[in-house]
Formats: sequence, structure tokens, C-alpha cells
Amino acid sequence: MLQTFGIKDALDVLLVAALLFWLYRLMKQSGTRNIFIGVLAFIGVWLVTSEILGMRLTGTILDKFMSIGLLVLVILFQEQIKRFLEEIGSNQRWRGLRRFFHRKLEGKNDDSEEHLRRRVMPIVYAVMNMARSRTGALIVIEQVVSLDSYEKTGDIIDAKINSRLLENIFFKNSPLHDGATIIAHDRIMAAGCILPVSHDSSIPRSLGLRHRSALGIAQATDAVAIVVSEETGGISIAHRGVLSTHVSTAELERRLTAALTSTD
Repeated sequence: MLQTFGIKDALDVLLVAALLFWLYRLMKQSGTRNIFIGVLAFIGVWLVTSEILGMRLTGTILDKFMSIGLLVLVILFQEQIKRFLEEIGSNQRWRGLRRFFHRKLEGKNDDSEEHLRRRVMPIVYAVMNMARSRTGALIVIEQVVSLDSYEKTGDIIDAKINSRLLENIFFKNSPLHDGATIIAHDRIMAAGCILPVSHDSSIPRSLGLRHRSALGIAQATDAVAIVVSEETGGISIAHRGVLSTHVSTAELERRLTAALTSTD
């Protein structure tokens, strides 16, 4: 068998390994890692009992489960499958190609640092001021995956990004301060929006609903979520299923710049 193992077989194994690793990382980000491991364990038992050991009775029972397994997996992991396909479409290399052709078609210059700074700094200034005054806030910035469905849960703003407007939205007496504010297409699109809440057990109990909502939207989409703690004034960022706390304003600026650059 080893004598017939060629380059094509090695490539086949590498592709399967890469696919499994990508799926595992996606499941880990969305908090369904244990389910994914359970599915792999079930498939492993099925292969051993049915294909290797030839156990007819057990193999027959497991075969019945496997016959409907694809449908069950689609139902269980419909959000993760959607996210997986979206990640393929939003891969950095594809983004680079889209960005190149977009600039060529629009006649844009590659030197867009000043434009990017005008997009990032109003958000950074607003977050910095709210952190100083300990004003609770949750800002979500759309990337490739659309946030239209979440915008509809709040009030449409559709205004130019402005630090004062962001601060006024999250002012304690504002009717919109409890929900999330969504930024998309270089505009403040909606405020008072409802986001999915993460039930990840790794989140410290000291963190509240804003942090869980930030991680929830970061697990469900590729959006960047920024949280300002009302209790401590601390800044947190959630992106790609990971929540980072105690973020400095310099780190916030750097990460926002990197995220927005990758989607231009």
C-alpha cells in the first residue's frame, strides 16, 4: 500500500487535513467545538466497526444513522456552514483581488491612508472619550458579511461617522444607548440594535451582556465589535470569535485600521 502512495495521495491527505482544521477552528470560534468532536468520534466508530472489524449488527445500526447524518449535520451546523462558505468568499487573497479591480474600475489611488484615517479616528476618539467617562457602549463595524438583518432590529440612523454622534447615541439618557450601533459603508447605519448573545463558558462572569453580544456577533459574522465597559471604562474588541479585553486606544486604532484595510 505504501508503495502505491504517491504525490496525489499525499495531496489528498493534506487537503482533508486542512479542511478538518478549518472546520475545527470555525467550530471553536462559534462555541460548538465539542459537537464537532462528537461527530468526528461517531464517524470514527462507524468506520472501525463497519469497515475495519466488519461487525454486521453494529455496522447496520450505525449505517442507518449515517444515511440521515448529512441532513442532521446541515440542521445542526447551518450557521457554521454559512459562516464557512462566507469565510471562503471573504478570504484575504480574494479580498486583495477585489480591492485591486475595484480601485482600477473606480480609478482610485492606492494611497488611501488619509481616507482610512478619516474613517477610523472618529470611532477611536468616541471610544476614548466614552472610556474616560465610563459610558457603556457597543459598536459593531461591518466587514464582508452583511449586517442588514441586525440593523432592522434597531432604529435607522444612516449618518456620516462622527465621534460626537456616537457619544450622544450612548449617552445614558439616550433611548438608544442600551443596544448596539452598527457602522457599515462608512456610515452609522443603525442604533439600538439587538445582537446574538454568546453562551461561551470561557467568558468571565464579570463581563456583562455587551461583551457577550460583542462575542456573539463576532462568532456569527466577520464583524468587528467594540465594547466600552460602563463599570470600569475598559475597552474590549471582539473579532473572528475572539474577545480581547483591556485594549489600549493605540491597539484599538491599529486593529481597526488593519480590519478596515482588509475589506477595502
